[in-house]
Amino acid sequence: MFQRMDCACIHTDDLGKSLNFYRRVGMREAWRLDRVTEQGVPWTLVGLDFPDATSSQLTLSTHPERCTIDVEIRVGDVKAAYRALAEDPQVSWLAEPSGIENGHVAVMQAPDGNVFVLIGA
Repeated sequence: MFQRMDCACIHTDDLGKSLNFYRRVGMREAWRLDRVTEQGVPWTLVGLDFPDATSSQLTLSTHPERCTIDVEIRVGDVKAAYRALAEDPQVSWLAEPSGIENGHVAVMQAPDGNVFVLIGA
């Protein structure tokens, strides 16, 4: 079910300052998504590639309320993973599957308390 770590997403209050630093250490911007919270506050996600093309990405987020590190796990089918893991009473769902630009996303809390963002088709 879990295929690979897609990225680690970290928060920044100053996207420009963060991008300048990560570029200086050899990373490059791969993609950018501008979004708006339910309260109408704009925020941005920026995916950064490491020089080693086989590596997962580092993602920067300016979301005003999500200031923790997110580990994003690639799955083949988010809805199927949700159905399978929902059978485990020790797994909690912080966000059920919903559509995004290139598939679906869901957020789970594993029995050990760690939170994972599942992304995929």
